[in-house]
Amino acid sequence: MTDRLHDKIALITGSDSGIGKATAIEFAKEGADVVVHYLDDAEGAGETRQAVEAEGRRAIVAQADITDEQAVHRLFEEAVEAFDRVDILMNNAGVDASGDDVADLSTETFDRAIKANLYGAFFCCRRFVQLRKSGAATGGKIINVTSVHQEIPNPGGADYDCSKGALRNLTRTLALELAPLKINVNNLGPGMVLTPFNQPAVDDPELLDEQVQSIPFKRAAEPSEIGRLAVFLASADSDYVTGSDYFMDGGLMRNVGQGA
Repeated sequence: MTDRLHDKIALITGSDSGIGKATAIEFAKEGADVVVHYLDDAEGAGETRQAVEAEGRRAIVAQADITDEQAVHRLFEEAVEAFDRVDILMNNAGVDASGDDVADLSTETFDRAIKANLYGAFFCCRRFVQLRKSGAATGGKIINVTSVHQEIPNPGGADYDCSKGALRNLTRTLALELAPLKINVNNLGPGMVLTPFNQPAVDDPELLDEQVQSIPFKRAAEPSEIGRLAVFLASADSDYVTGSDYFMDGGLMRNVGQGA
């Protein structure tokens, strides 16, 4: 590794599994210490912590419901108490689409996606910026994990698609507001990734083969591939990049509409 994140402190929401866990490991390989956040999978968070420590870096585990702004404040308090500051925020935690058509979509289900995927990131971004403005540190990186579905909707995905589209525009607004503070804010939009979000396909090779046919590369991404893109967005290599969308989808978005 190139030590691109030497002695940086990263807070990654939802780092008990999937993309968040893989990113925590990639960050540690590049020299970062990590705040491992989880909602209810304490065992998974502990495994992530062990993996970070195995790379020779420090880690703490912190539980929080990111849809609760007071819980988010406590999360950052734990991070600052342990490491004095947070240099990198990756908003990765969230929920998947319900699969319900709009006509059948309950208000409670819609709210769940908006609160987890949008409000959670908003609360974390706001607290991160407040701490930077307080003089705790200068500069910084925010990575918001959106999705290809911020741009391409799916039937049965209105709750998820709307939340990710809104998060896209939160990122763009923050990029303008935070440029004077030298805080970079970008979206990382995965396509299909082999995580618990896609567990049926992970467990069934035939289903996986069927689902990747619309992807030009004919495969899903490994979580570590997303993590390595996150390393770029968290490092000095991306210091002149802000308000941008980085899709890692094997060409899926370019394939939409082919054959029409």
